[in-house]
Amino acid sequence: MNVLDAETRENIDTIAGRYPTRRAAVLPVLHAVNDRLGYVPTEAVVELAELLELAPADVQDTLSFYGFFKQDKPQGEYRVWVCRSLSCAARGGEELLEYLCEKLKIRPGETTPDGRVTLEFAECLGACEAAPAVLVNDTLYGNMTREKIDELIRRVRAGTHHDATE
Repeated sequence: MNVLDAETRENIDTIAGRYPTRRAAVLPVLHAVNDRLGYVPTEAVVELAELLELAPADVQDTLSFYGFFKQDKPQGEYRVWVCRSLSCAARGGEELLEYLCEKLKIRPGETTPDGRVTLEFAECLGACEAAPAVLVNDTLYGNMTREKIDELIRRVRAGTHHDATE
């Protein structure tokens, strides 16, 4: 049985067509599957390898290199990443991560029981000028405080958070 539906397979074919080789399309294709399923299960790796005419090990190598992808279970609707770089840590990033753990009642790498939020830490979000920084899906938030975290979590829980640069 296929893990990837027809729409996802069609999207993969479209993405792969934009690259000079099928191997060059592996990372963007992994993102497409992750966006669709919330993770990239082993069965999907095998299907992707077939679709891209590669060995499953080639797809798995790329997948395992990046900490962004998970294989064991779907991630939350919202993935909240707290930066732990030196700049963010110096400006309270570690404390904000602990605050989020308390607010969400989960630890980094875990998902809330309702499946809404997965909390992660990032070694660097590349936003040192806006430290401490938090990334929610594709939206970067800078100069975060407990008050801003409270508002962000309120919007996420209410389903009113929308991905757009803030």
